[in-house]
This record gives sequence, C-alpha cells and structure tokens, in this order.
Amino acid sequence: MFKLKKWSIACILGCAQAATWVGAQVLSPPEVDARAYLLIDVSAHQVLAEHLSEEQVEPASLTKLMSAYLVFDALKSQKIRLDQTMSVSVRAWKMPGSRMFIDPKMQVPVEDLVKGMIVQSGNDATVALAEAVGGTVEHFVDLMNEQARRLGMKSTVYKNPEGLPAPGHLTTAHDLSILAQRLIQDFPQYVGYYAIKKYRYPGTPAANDTNRNTLLFRDPTVDGLKTGHTDAAGYCMIATAKRDTPTLAGHRLLAVVLGASSENIRSVEAQKILNWGFSAFEPIKLFNADQAVSQLRLWKGQDNEVGVGRHEAIVVSVPLGQAKQISTQIEFKDPLVAPIALNATVAQMHLKLGANELSVLPLLALKEVSQASIFGRAWDAIRLWVK
Repeated sequence: MFKLKKWSIACILGCAQAATWVGAQVLSPPEVDARAYLLIDVSAHQVLAEHLSEEQVEPASLTKLMSAYLVFDALKSQKIRLDQTMSVSVRAWKMPGSRMFIDPKMQVPVEDLVKGMIVQSGNDATVALAEAVGGTVEHFVDLMNEQARRLGMKSTVYKNPEGLPAPGHLTTAHDLSILAQRLIQDFPQYVGYYAIKKYRYPGTPAANDTNRNTLLFRDPTVDGLKTGHTDAAGYCMIATAKRDTPTLAGHRLLAVVLGASSENIRSVEAQKILNWGFSAFEPIKLFNADQAVSQLRLWKGQDNEVGVGRHEAIVVSVPLGQAKQISTQIEFKDPLVAPIALNATVAQMHLKLGANELSVLPLLALKEVSQASIFGRAWDAIRLWVK
C-alpha cells in the first residue's frame, strides 16, 4: 500500500531544491536546423525541449566524452597522474583525422594528452590515453561500453575511443545528455579543460590549436563541452552554459545538437536553444541540499520518524510566471519499518506543474534509524495489527 502527501508550492517557496525530471514540454521551442536536438536544464535535471532525441546516430568526436569519462575516473582513482608521462605508440601516431601531432619519439604528460584530446579533439591523444588506461584500445572500448551500461545509456554502442566511423558505432541525443551531465557531476575538478580556447603541445604545429566549440569565443557563459563531425554524422555539438538568474545562481543548461549541415549552423542552433531556455524558463528552488522534505512515520524503530530529502538542492524549471502552479506529492510504502540505512531510498517526490507531472524524484533517508528493542518492536507490531 502507498501513502500520498501533497503540499502547495506556496508553503515551500524560498526553500532550496534538486530534482530528477521526466520532462513535460509546456512551451513551443524555436525551430532548430539539425537532425536531432535536446535541451536539458542540468540544475533541475529536466528536459525542456527535444526532437528525435532517441534516434540512433553516429556520435563522431562526441565519442571522446566517454573516453574522457574513463580517463577522469582513472585520474580520480590515481590509476594515472596528470604529471605522468606516456609513450606514444605507432598506432596512436598514425591515427587519421584530427590530431595533436605527437609521435613515438615523444614522452607526453597525461595532462597534455587530455588537453590534446579535448581542445584539439586529437585522435592520436585519445588513442594514447586509451592505451594508458585500458592497456589496449580494444580493452578500453570494452570499458567504454561497460560504463555506458552503468550510466543507463541504453542505445549506445562504442566501437572505438575517438569517434571515427565504424559499423554499429551509435548513440542518441538522450544518451549523450546523460553522459554529459554525469561528466559535469562526477568530475568537477577536470571539466574545466573543456573551456580552454587554445592549446598546442610544444614542438608540434599550430595548425589545429583552436577549440572547435566556437561558442566559447561568442558567449562568456558557455564553458563546454565538445564538438564532432564526420560526413555521416554531420556537424554535432554539446554546449553547456551557466548563468545567474533572479531565482537561482549558477543556473546551468545543456544543449545537444546533432546532424547540423555546417560548423556555423551547429553553433548558431545550440546558442539559439540555450538562449531560449534561459529566457523562457525560470528555475525555482524548492528545498536546500540535505533539507528534510518530510518526516515520515516509522515503525519498530528507535525513532518514530525519519527525515527524507536529497543531498543536492531540489530545483524546478517552469515557464516564466507559472511558479505558483507547482505542487508536490510524496509517495512511500506504508508501513515504513526500521531499520532504515542512511541514504536508503525510502520515498518518491512527484513534482507537478498544474496537472502535468514534471519529475519523479527519489528521496533518501537523511539519517540511520536502528530497530527498537524487542519490546518496542512487539508493541509496534500490535499497533500495526490493530491498524
């Protein structure tokens, strides 16, 4: 049996917020000249607009976002270090396409390889890092696919780490948005590399030293992430921007644009939908990080209730002027019985805008509650039987 509780937004405006969104499109987005696109409110984890976001496409160099995820994870776990030098294999040296122009005579620090992979989109740098982390490129690709499954990227299959065309090498705008958000969330200490505008490794030509994300040069609020292009994939971009708004500091949106017809068009279209998202919607903070959303009745425990909430703020993104239409419902299994572990998922919050459900958000126990004594448990058992 499930028990529901509901509050009007009027009772909780001014508190803090954080959410995981199903997504309810309530405004008509602008026309976007691309095969597929997706606009995500990262602060609210909410889909604001999309077109063919579940259609499988070739990711081109957007593939390197997953390669970077695994490299960042290896750095975080200290499997490799930024100052560690790596040899350059013949395989890496001979990679076609975009390169940072390293060769087997060089010993290149990992940090420079990371910059070469991100800023220059170097296929040679990417293969060198794949060999450093995975031992072989083939094993690294296995790790990429395993990580995609763990992240819930259900329509993604990787065949290489750099993104050159290969049969079956496919993803979707939706899956790419999952990866991009997790990259930002899981590795905030490393995502600053995506904002670097120019980079060249000493002793290499400057022919490919400028970040292809032209929005970095046009919009000071844009700080990433990646571009890609092949004949089959078209011109692709994942762009993210962070702006302070009247209702939320550091409000972040993320745009995925796939299959545009030119480098300029992908940038123009990504900028267009980012600007639309920031101007048409406002983020509303409902609950602070670690704030109890509710105190739930608990049975057979040392405490009679347990506070539930999130470790991040709970934010809702709504069309301008519609904040008063937000409502929440909390759903949990009744009876809720101890023991309850810290951070256990014990409830769900449904966030709605009028009659439309925007999000279903797991709520965690904000403290551990142990079982009551044998007498306490017996007494609650009797009370539950009567109930």
